[in-house]
Amino acid sequence: MTDAIETKDHETDADGDQTTWDRPKTRPCLRCETQFMSAWSGERICPRCKGSSAWRNDAPLPQRSGSTVS
Repeated sequence: MTDAIETKDHETDADGDQTTWDRPKTRPCLRCETQFMSAWSGERICPRCKGSSAWRNDAPLPQRSGSTVS
């Protein structure tokens, strides 16, 4: 028997509680860097960016001010 039960939306521990790494929390969007409420650990693009035509057309990410290309 395993201590974790995998479900479609999230993973739970033996008590049925959602695991810590998969709880909703505020994260920075990887596209626009604004904070948004992420429903799970893999959600890293905010709803505003996902709704943009650039996202739907698979446009490249903009250069960030701190990035350097070698």
